[in-house]
Amino acid sequence: MTRDWHTTRDRFLSALADRPLVMGILNVTPDSFSDGGQFDTVEAALNQARAMEADGCDVLDIGGESTRPGATVVAAEAERDRVVPVLNALAGQTALPVSIDTYKASVARAAVGAGAVIVNDVWGLQKDPEMAGVVAETGAAVIVMHNRGEADPSLDVMDDMRAFLTRSLEIAQAAGIPDDRILVDPGIGFGKTPEQSLTCINRLDELAAWFGRPVLLGLSRKRFIGHVLGNEVEDRLYGTLAANMAGLARGARVLRVHDVKPHAEAVKLTQAIRATS
Repeated sequence: MTRDWHTTRDRFLSALADRPLVMGILNVTPDSFSDGGQFDTVEAALNQARAMEADGCDVLDIGGESTRPGATVVAAEAERDRVVPVLNALAGQTALPVSIDTYKASVARAAVGAGAVIVNDVWGLQKDPEMAGVVAETGAAVIVMHNRGEADPSLDVMDDMRAFLTRSLEIAQAAGIPDDRILVDPGIGFGKTPEQSLTCINRLDELAAWFGRPVLLGLSRKRFIGHVLGNEVEDRLYGTLAANMAGLARGARVLRVHDVKPHAEAVKLTQAIRATS
């Protein structure tokens, strides 16, 4: 790792304590639920990364496999082939910290080698038994997310989340990942009914209190918004903003979004209001 790599990682971790951050979603996939196929070439991905940085993005999240329900599973080699060229091209093009959205250890290792400083694991270190070791060995920060194979409407989603993420943090601790490099994510929309997703947002402050770690909220354009508002994916910006501001009021430290500029402005204004006496 270069000194710049460690500086970039530590700058991201330090910024979490100062203000909420906006994470821009950059899917280099053909089949993501909202923007599949839009940024699946290196040139298109670079242009989008530059645009998001100009719009006020604090961190980029690069994904090479769609995690939407029913998406085709991508082999690790194919996923690496999608994300590593983009990461290599980003080097020298942006000062933003970059996250790799993957649950595969080999993809995470390759991505960190290409400059990613954060591993965003939608299975909370529990899908690939080698993932925690890779995170510890490389020194990357990590986001551990709550996930379920299927939604269960009868489930107490908060109890399930607490048990799952407790296990994720135990795995991280056993691997030697420092506590101050870990974020937690409630996994809005992942194995949850729309009602359970709403509950997770409304009780986000409990998640922060349980684990004492920064909370990432990733709800951009998701199904629960359409369930409440009756609109399609392309018309969910206002709902996304409203839900994210509710999450911000309940302690979210990172908002993972497709639409960077409106969220960067909303966060900035919220901070200005909070700063008044």
